[in-house]
Amino acid sequence: MQRIYISVCLIGILVWSGCDPKGQPDAATSDKLRVVTTIGMITDIVKNVGGTRVEVTGIVKPGVDPHFYNPTQKDVQKLGSAHIIFYNGLHLEAKMADILAKMSRDMLTVAVTDAVDQSLLLTPPEYEGLYDPHLWFDVKLWMQAVGKVRDVLSEFDIDHNVLYRSNAERYLTKLMELDEYVKSQVDLVPSQQRVLVTAHDCFNYFGKAYGFEVRGLQGISTATEVGIADVQELATFIAERRISAIFVESSVSSRSLEAVKASVKSIGFDVKIGGVLFTDAMGNEGTLEGTYIGMIRHNIDTIVHALIGESEL
Repeated sequence: MQRIYISVCLIGILVWSGCDPKGQPDAATSDKLRVVTTIGMITDIVKNVGGTRVEVTGIVKPGVDPHFYNPTQKDVQKLGSAHIIFYNGLHLEAKMADILAKMSRDMLTVAVTDAVDQSLLLTPPEYEGLYDPHLWFDVKLWMQAVGKVRDVLSEFDIDHNVLYRSNAERYLTKLMELDEYVKSQVDLVPSQQRVLVTAHDCFNYFGKAYGFEVRGLQGISTATEVGIADVQELATFIAERRISAIFVESSVSSRSLEAVKASVKSIGFDVKIGGVLFTDAMGNEGTLEGTYIGMIRHNIDTIVHALIGESEL
């Protein structure tokens, strides 16, 4: 049924979108370059690098978990009408894999994480030999994704390559400042308190880059099942380490973390919910957290505030 659905969608695209015989829209006839992205963090890169030359549409909306997202027929039509498709890769968009693979046969379909040296990618043993896809939590690594978008846009639309490169340079400067800001905030937290506990194990790049021990109730993917033993094991860890706060995620149900909190209390220790972090999805469009820079600043401010307390800020 899924194969039939994909085939029907793709046939509809060829009729609807005005593609050439190979399926690739003609950029020369467009006022703007049409770009379709998956997650919001990539959408934000394209907006900053492409500027007014690019019209970008994100498929996965705020608050939606990309691990589980299955594209609709409208999404497939948007993908089929694009000049370029950017996605994260590394199995993040697992449910979109078949459609992205089919699109790549006829149109420019780019995984932004291809820009990163594989030696820098993390390979958690519980993730069945796959790489951890959450690169955006290490700002410097994510800057390489910006470079990938810059280079692809510049090569595809060479008449505007100066625009893309100058926009990218400005954005990369802001990201360098963001990286320094994160480090300065981390310095406020005593080293023994730098433990980050969340719903799923997506902060490993953050932990490695900024010196945090990271624990998640679920694995790298939110598709991982959580059992009673997992809750109890994490609760014991929190109580033994006297961790003051744990964090829920905007795109993951808070029920499992509430269960951990209750389990910790039953052991005789009280841990608070330190706030909501944006992980696999950014905030709503038009808000500070609806940008990559705003999302990262929100996260680090929330983490630091909860771990050291308001009076110490």
